[in-house]
Amino acid sequence: MNMLPDEKDQKIYGENLRTIREEKSLFREEVARLSKISTTHYAGIERGEENPTFSVIESICKAL
Repeated sequence: MNMLPDEKDQKIYGENLRTIREEKSLFREEVARLSKISTTHYAGIERGEENPTFSVIESICKAL
């Protein structure tokens, strides 16, 4: 059983993050700072290019 997300799942996750962030009128930089990750890393997650660890996901959820 493969537990790693595929590219489609990562893209959907990123799109959901962007939707929530925009609904809250936040900039990527703000979410990244609150999540204690780089803006570049956060932007990659939103684009579905990065595979964040559980602790990063948790930090982003708390920031949002």
